[in-house]
Amino acid sequence: MADVLVVQNSTSGGPGRLAGWLEEAGLTLDVVPAHAGAPLPDRLGHDAMIMLGGGYLPGEDDRAPWLRDARRLMGQALAGGVPVFGICLGGQMLAQVAGGEVRGDAGAPENGSLPVTIRPEAATDPLFHGLPPVVPAIEHHKDAVVRLPGGAVHLAETASCPYQAFRVGERAWGVQFHPEVLPARIREWRVEGFDPDEVYARAVADEPVSTPIWRTVTGRFAALVAAQATARASGAA
Repeated sequence: MADVLVVQNSTSGGPGRLAGWLEEAGLTLDVVPAHAGAPLPDRLGHDAMIMLGGGYLPGEDDRAPWLRDARRLMGQALAGGVPVFGICLGGQMLAQVAGGEVRGDAGAPENGSLPVTIRPEAATDPLFHGLPPVVPAIEHHKDAVVRLPGGAVHLAETASCPYQAFRVGERAWGVQFHPEVLPARIREWRVEGFDPDEVYARAVADEPVSTPIWRTVTGRFAALVAAQATARASGAA
């Protein structure tokens, strides 16, 4: 059974509904609450890694000292071809470690369920192929990737934040939005300039459309992880 390291970077930022989807697909999750002082492994011995969100830039070691170890693991995953899925901070970290650029307070903040445009490059992507041209996704950020790493594949965008989804190499994906979040989580967010009731209502209205899409993407990631783990085990045998 394939196992996935899940790095949690904030108290409320757990894997959410992704946990159930991945476990239904046969994966085992090793959730490490790094924000609470749980140590990250020295070496990435898992079959995949999910880097979750948090209220930091990927290099803010003064505020979040564990990010140094998280970036080290991200580098190991990229070097070893280990599947990665980075969400919000995790996606920004993937971009930065691979040679891109992340900036704080980059443009207008995005909050709540928003339409994300799937780019033509996604047509051949293992996770994003065949999605509708525009899909709803929950956003909660003001920091953003402002330059993709060289060779990265640009998969999705919004008007306010161009780099909503991208792939580095063959097995590492970063997204700026939160596919793990259900509308109820939005009740915990307070962002100046946004009406919380309106933001919540829009997410509830979009949920029947968004949930099947992000469940499909998550399932494709799980299948890729399982297939690679099986191939590695067969090769080792």
